[in-house]
Amino acid sequence: MISAFIFFAHFIFMLIIFTKKWQDEKLSTGLINIALIIILFSVGWSLTSWITQMIFDEKGLGVFFDRDTIALTILVIPEYFFYRIFYGKEKSIEYETEKQ
Repeated sequence: MISAFIFFAHFIFMLIIFTKKWQDEKLSTGLINIALIIILFSVGWSLTSWITQMIFDEKGLGVFFDRDTIALTILVIPEYFFYRIFYGKEKSIEYETEKQ
């Protein structure tokens, strides 16, 4: 259930970023941003799965919080900060151009 929520949150995030980039710039920029999100998610999940395999057994911490869910939860934390920095700086650039 937790892993389904994390996948759904990533899907919604991809739709938001795609729509925003498509409207602000062009279609190819939106598609490139979707590819970036998919690649970072795939590589990040592989790395966090590798780390959790060394620490936890396959059962993890319970029925709903198994090893894969732990890996996804660990992945969400650095992803949040990365996307906050990567996509958050656009607001300040728009504000400075409007200000002038």
